[in-house]
Amino acid sequence: MPKPSASKAAAETGKTRRFISGVVEGFYGRPWTMEQRTELFQREQKWGLNTYLYAPKDDYKHRMYWRDLYSPEEAEKLVALITAAKKNGVDFIYAISPGLDITFSNPKEVATLKRKLDQVSGFGCSSFSLLFDDIETEMCPADKQAFSSFAHAQVAVTNEVFKHLGQPDTFLFCPTDYCAAFCTPNVSQSAYLHTVGENLLPGIDVLWTGPKVVSHHITVESIVEVSSVLKRAPVIWDNIHANDYDPQRIFMGPYKDRPTDLIPKLRGVLTNPNCEYYPNFVAIHTLATWCRSEGGRVGGRRDVEMTGDDDEAGSDPCYSPKRALTLALTDWLQEFLSTDQPGGPRPLNPTHLKKESSDEEPMQTDVGDPVYVPGSGDNPLFTAEPLTLDDLQLLSELFYLPYEHGSTARTMLRELDWLKAHREAVGEAETEMTAEWRSRAKCFDVMCVAVFTMFNRLSNAPNRSILYDLYNYICDIKSGVTLARAYVKQLGGQSRPSAQVMTDDPEPWGFRGGLSGEFQRMLPCHGNRDLFRHPPMTSVYSIRPFCPEDKTEIQKIHMEMQRGEAKAPAAALPALISDGLAGGQLSPSPNCGLVLEDERGVCGYALGLTDATAAALNNQRALPGDFPSLVTMQLHPRVTDPAPARRMIGRLLSLMKTSGSRGVFCELRQGDRRMFDFYSKLGSFTTLKMAGQPQDVIAMGTSL
Repeated sequence: MPKPSASKAAAETGKTRRFISGVVEGFYGRPWTMEQRTELFQREQKWGLNTYLYAPKDDYKHRMYWRDLYSPEEAEKLVALITAAKKNGVDFIYAISPGLDITFSNPKEVATLKRKLDQVSGFGCSSFSLLFDDIETEMCPADKQAFSSFAHAQVAVTNEVFKHLGQPDTFLFCPTDYCAAFCTPNVSQSAYLHTVGENLLPGIDVLWTGPKVVSHHITVESIVEVSSVLKRAPVIWDNIHANDYDPQRIFMGPYKDRPTDLIPKLRGVLTNPNCEYYPNFVAIHTLATWCRSEGGRVGGRRDVEMTGDDDEAGSDPCYSPKRALTLALTDWLQEFLSTDQPGGPRPLNPTHLKKESSDEEPMQTDVGDPVYVPGSGDNPLFTAEPLTLDDLQLLSELFYLPYEHGSTARTMLRELDWLKAHREAVGEAETEMTAEWRSRAKCFDVMCVAVFTMFNRLSNAPNRSILYDLYNYICDIKSGVTLARAYVKQLGGQSRPSAQVMTDDPEPWGFRGGLSGEFQRMLPCHGNRDLFRHPPMTSVYSIRPFCPEDKTEIQKIHMEMQRGEAKAPAAALPALISDGLAGGQLSPSPNCGLVLEDERGVCGYALGLTDATAAALNNQRALPGDFPSLVTMQLHPRVTDPAPARRMIGRLLSLMKTSGSRGVFCELRQGDRRMFDFYSKLGSFTTLKMAGQPQDVIAMGTSL
């Protein structure tokens, strides 16, 4: 027997249906725990949201095994969850997704679906949703005979289930074409959407994600268009904070790019946020602020002053994402600073830790242990600095939104790009450009240090549950910023050239992406969707013979690399036999000199002396017996690809052999780890001992 109609009763009494606002747990990945969902209901009540849509893709009995009834143990958990939602004034919507394999025309299948929803209804649930998203659109032969279209099949079953459940006040339908990008040929001419709009019962609401699956902007005009086709205002299933499509990204920017003028034209908004529960504080908090804005006032007053003052043109007069974000981060900071362990808040400080019997804290300090006090010459005790609002603001700006970096992230990218593009200014005499470069490099360094400080403070925050959800992401950004900072310092001559810059065997933290990253880098379009727009830069190198006119450029590279090797400007470097070659006092032997060029000019050199006897004597050295010839090679720091360096040294050694050499050697200062690693990984060069060799000089040689 069909149940009495709740929605009809509401219509007869003239009851206004409330605006649906809240959270959908609809992502792919590990579902949230029961404890997290219960906490979510408490937050929703506190912030004025009213709905939770239960649709985790990895609940087998929600999607893959939708026919199976819940076991007594599973039923007990769902009952507790539904009860907790009711206790906090949250409407629990149970969603089921039978579209993977249902036969719409089979009465037994429809009966099975009804039986499953009847079971959940028995748990105390009164709101439901049928989802037909992310499924194949080809109907089976039996359905093709029974229905004129896929939309017809879905609507027929949805209407029947809706009536069977007594036409509940809240019943949501997710179409297969759930965004404008999926509509053929467009929204207004979509046969699928027109079938849904004309045949779906009026009490059923339709879910819609906007122009795209993850919509950058949702405009009033686009909602008016789809509402006209659907013959009802949609409920937005908003994926703006969803991250289940990319495990390297998480989004903690504010709810934005949806004008509050939308609110009167919508049935509701549900955010489908990050897979990680705790970082969704900002997404849900700012959505709640948006829903309480002036644009959402339907017969009531607004309770949040949100006059738009963002620096964007055409900002919303009723809602400021910037202010909403500050409100959210201010509240979130209090959660960071409170412990998530049983027993309430406790400072993260060894002197406040108590001995407990809990297995969760096996290394607590005994109450009777004396407090260690360092002496005057000892290292001071490490003190965990408390997390600040500025730290959380930075965190949000580094992990902002899918189509937009936060302001600090944009500034860092812009400055790094400028410093890289103008790096030749550093090697020149002091000019206005040089001063500007160093000033901007200093500012970039300050921003990098702020990231490290934020990381350290987050790592020591008392609430470990929030930290663990964030840890992989903040470790990743810290690593990337560390590499960028080291690169800028190297360009500025503040550190020695890193061996990591030119090697084909870097440490794992020196590259990103794993197998997925390698696949993407092989594709022609990789990188063209970076949020920081920049034309692709692929260096093309050429190797040509040395000519006397190259001496000036070679000297510049030689001098710059010497500055990089020096730990301080006044540091004295041990002399090398090859300094005369690179410095221009000696000329390479005929046909024994090569230079490397890129689009900006000379960027490397490889020079040789077939007989280095005189040069060695001038430096009070004795040549190693089987290695009478000298080679020297160096590359500008901008050369990060080891392949052209290998080609150049290989060609030089071939030229030296042709000139009659039976073996060559090179000298390196101990601080030049970059070139030492390069020669070592060639496989043919080995270390040598030379009479008169300074302590800080390494000799390497190879037979020809």
